[in-house]
Amino acid sequence: VQLQASGGGLVQAGGSLRLSCAVSGGTFSSYGVGWFRQAPGKEREFVAAVRWSGGSTYYGDSVKGRFTISRDNAKNTVTLQMNSLKPEDTAVYYCAAGRPIASTVRAVVSYYYWGQGTQVTVSS
Repeated sequence: VQLQASGGGLVQAGGSLRLSCAVSGGTFSSYGVGWFRQAPGKEREFVAAVRWSGGSTYYGDSVKGRFTISRDNAKNTVTLQMNSLKPEDTAVYYCAAGRPIASTVRAVVSYYYWGQGTQVTVSS
């Protein structure tokens, strides 16, 4: 399974960005897909995830109400819409695929496959 993240860039605080994760090489509908981010000197942080069955969504506390994750099984893509961006959202964003259950969806170890990351920079 391969994942390709795209859509990062530089944006001013309060602005929006839309990240996309294209998944190939597997049965897309059988995987949950998550977004994580990592800022310099910090641990990788859970951002959002969407499960493979039922489409349940989950969000990290720091992005709840500002970010929206969605999946398109026909296009094998997952999108992360990021609104009201803050300087503290600056990080490399990674998408990942796995089969987490609800209690493990926020854990890095629940995901088997990772994309290369895309840089998001929010200026103040």
